[in-house]
Amino acid sequence: MTPPGAPGDPSSGPGEPRSDRWSDLDRPPLNSASLRRALIRKGGLWSSLDVVPVIGSTNTDLAGRADRLPEGAVLVAEEQKAGRGRLDRTWTAPARSGLFFSVLLKPVGVPVHHWGWLPLLAGVAVATGLSRAAGIDTALKWPNDLLVTVGGQERKAGGILAERAGAEGVVIGIGVNVSLREDELPVPTAGSLVLAGAVTTDRDPLLRAVLRSLEDWYGRWRAAGGDASVSGLQETYAAGCATLGRKVRAELPGDRSIVGEAVAVDGDGRLVLATGEGVQEPVGAGDIVHLRAV
Repeated sequence: MTPPGAPGDPSSGPGEPRSDRWSDLDRPPLNSASLRRALIRKGGLWSSLDVVPVIGSTNTDLAGRADRLPEGAVLVAEEQKAGRGRLDRTWTAPARSGLFFSVLLKPVGVPVHHWGWLPLLAGVAVATGLSRAAGIDTALKWPNDLLVTVGGQERKAGGILAERAGAEGVVIGIGVNVSLREDELPVPTAGSLVLAGAVTTDRDPLLRAVLRSLEDWYGRWRAAGGDASVSGLQETYAAGCATLGRKVRAELPGDRSIVGEAVAVDGDGRLVLATGEGVQEPVGAGDIVHLRAV
C-alpha cells in the first residue's frame, strides 16, 4: 500500500506538494482515482473528474474551457483562493475543509427559458445528497443557499453559483463547509456539517452522494424537457425551501427592496412575495433576508 503523499499515491494530483498533505489528520485529501471509479461510467452524466490541490476559482477555470470539454466535466479543488458566491461575494475556507467544485452541463434540447431552474435543481440535489450521506436535516434558502441547524439556529453551510459558459454550457459551482470549526467560520451566521452533527465528515462519500443526486435530478429534468413541474423539481424544491411561509425582505437591483411573505416558487423558479398592499410580486433576482417574526 502506498503511504499517503508518497509518489504513486492515487489521490495525488500532478505537481501537488506531498510534504504537508496530511498535516491535518482530520482533513485527509480526496481520492480522485476512487471518485472516478465510482462516478464515471458508460452512459452516465459524468465524463471526467479532476481534483487539484489549489485553484483560483473552479467556476472560472471550467467556464474558460467549456467549449473544449464534453458535458459532465467535474473540477474539484482542495482549496480555492478566489472562490465566488452570488452577487460577487467571496467564498473562503481552509484547505480540505469542504467540498469546492464545479460541473459543466450542456442542456441542449431544453428551452433556454427553463435553464433558470438549474441552480435550484443543484440546490435540491445537494440538500438531498448531503441529508442522506451526512445524516443531517438540510433546508434551502431561495434561491440556492444550503442551511443547517446549529444550536437551534439556521446557518448557511453552502452555496451555489450558476453561470453561462461557452456557446451552449452552464457551469454550476458548489461550495459546502464540511469540517469547519466554530473558530474558523468566516462570519457568525455561517455553519458547517460537523457543527450540525453530521455522522461523517469524510468528503469522498459526501461528494459521491451529491454528484449522484445531481445526475439523478438533472436526468429527470432533461427528460421532462426542462419542465420543473412535470419532473417533480418544483414540488420538491418548495417542500425543502425554508424561505416559503416566512416574512422576508427582497433586496433588488437598483437599490429597491420589497417586504412581504414568501408564498410560492412559480413555474419559472421565481420567489413570489405577497406584500402588505395585497399584491403578489415575483422576484427573479435579488438578495433575500429572512426577517424575524415579531
